[in-house]
Amino acid sequence: MERKDMTSKKPALRRMDNVGIVVESLDEAIAFFTELGLTLEGRALIEGKWAGRVTGLDDQRVEIAMMVTPDGHSRLELSRFLAPAVAADHRNAPVNALGYLRVMFTVEDIDATLARLRSRGAQLVGDVVQYQDTYRLCYIRGPEGILIGLAEELGRR
Repeated sequence: MERKDMTSKKPALRRMDNVGIVVESLDEAIAFFTELGLTLEGRALIEGKWAGRVTGLDDQRVEIAMMVTPDGHSRLELSRFLAPAVAADHRNAPVNALGYLRVMFTVEDIDATLARLRSRGAQLVGDVVQYQDTYRLCYIRGPEGILIGLAEELGRR
């Protein structure tokens, strides 16, 4: 009797390309995330039926900006929909809401980062807390109420 190999090889995941956030003001969001330390990699208008076929939104027009982290490994895609109109608004959802929650960034100095981001309108959600001897953490609301996590690795300065 022939024995079948019960292990099947899955296609390899290569990477996560980006996280997308829809905003009303692309310029404001770019300025905020630049202040955080990301770099604007590019900006473009995406439109036409081909784009709508991907998203299921038919004939869409979206202005996007791709932001990249200093290490070049992670990207944040900021999108401003020109058409169709925005369908829902989840920007002020609480931390325990279902669906998109937040984007977390590791920073060198959480206090200095908070001071810089507050000048761009960031608001602390709770407190800056320390988790064991490993991290200092906090959540902030960035532009348009976007929830962002900040983490400082202790002993890494």
